[in-house]
Amino acid sequence: MPVDVESRLVDLRGRLVREYEERTKGSRSLYERARRVLPGGVTYQIRFLKPYPPYIERAEGTRVWDVDGNVYVDYWMGHGTHLLGHAPSFLLSRVFELASNGTHLGYENPLAVEYAEMLARVVPNVDLLRFANSGTEANMYAARLVRAYTGRNYIVKIEGGWHGGYDSLHVGVHPPFEEPESLGLPQDFTRYTITVPYNDVNALEDAFKRYNPAALFIEPVLGAGGCIGPEPGYLREVRRLTYEYDVLLVFDEVITGFRLALGGGQEYFNVDADLVVLGKAVAGGFPGAGAFGGRADVMEYLDHVKRPDPRRRSFHGGTFSGNTVSIAAGYTFISYLKENRWLYDKANNAWLTARRTLDEICGEHDGICWTTGEGTMTGIHFTRSRPRNVREAHELRWSRLMEEVANLYMRLNGILYISDHQVHLLPALTYSNEEIKKFTESFENLLNLVKG
Repeated sequence: MPVDVESRLVDLRGRLVREYEERTKGSRSLYERARRVLPGGVTYQIRFLKPYPPYIERAEGTRVWDVDGNVYVDYWMGHGTHLLGHAPSFLLSRVFELASNGTHLGYENPLAVEYAEMLARVVPNVDLLRFANSGTEANMYAARLVRAYTGRNYIVKIEGGWHGGYDSLHVGVHPPFEEPESLGLPQDFTRYTITVPYNDVNALEDAFKRYNPAALFIEPVLGAGGCIGPEPGYLREVRRLTYEYDVLLVFDEVITGFRLALGGGQEYFNVDADLVVLGKAVAGGFPGAGAFGGRADVMEYLDHVKRPDPRRRSFHGGTFSGNTVSIAAGYTFISYLKENRWLYDKANNAWLTARRTLDEICGEHDGICWTTGEGTMTGIHFTRSRPRNVREAHELRWSRLMEEVANLYMRLNGILYISDHQVHLLPALTYSNEEIKKFTESFENLLNLVKG
């Protein structure tokens, strides 16, 4: 990219920061307070936006309001949790009704049985399942389970694939993709985790041949990696290779579950997994969102009745697993989606059209950006060509400022998403055409400013 564009980005960033600081004095004050009691001033580092984050005090539908009274259309939706928007009234009233009998009973309850039965009907290839408290926790138990079932140690995961903070999967998310993602992880904790690029069948087969792994953990569409989808036939080849090399296929559907289709990525791509990991939407927007399930012969390794010796089974537990609030919310939420499947075609088509519009806009600006995505999941990459995987999404970037400038500009134009080092959206299924148009038009105005 020409030097004058980079210098224009520096000047533009300075202008945008000054305007943002003028509009968000309340958020700035809160951030200064937060720095004294929260490391980095935030509850989760991904929520930090330069120069400081907006502090949101209210959310409803597709809108959020910050403490300074600024209103934003939210394209992040609670990290992709709120598929029906923020605080649907029918959901809140039902949860409050059921929770009045007790928020956490600490015993088995009938609604958990009903919800498990429903999930087994709507999610393909789930014979048995267990509830967990987060996507991270569900991935942790799934990783332990596949090792217990196969008797093997190695697990293969995709470069850029995000499976939460669990030690043995917390590797290979950012370049260089062979390293752990955190201090405090001894090498022994990640020595059995092998990373391969997404959309690269040959690299995957080489890993299978060399390591004889227990399982492949893969997001059908990369989420934190920038909403990058599979090339035609890729997931079918993945399934074929896992059969050929006797490797369990684990779909991490924490993001794609109930989003791409009611049955998630398995239904959307018509590819069967051996195990599926769920999170976010599985609790209907409430905390305690996690579950994992799949083939009976694998899941039975959790069965304490069939395997009374704890050393002959895989452990799963948790004080709040199957709590009333999470189960009630999830059951009510998935019931609604089940009765309103038309939402998927409407939303998926709307965002496919949006990505095509954005691609046209990028092309009209000398190809400085490219879209990726499936269904509502949408990524925009400021790269020299369209990335096939996360490695390319990093290596093909032409600027280290563009993503930050884009986030600032969109914030000032009433559009909010995370993060400011990449543009990836996890929208609800409920946006109007006007709201989607607002995003595409604001993005076009941004590119006009950048190009001059």
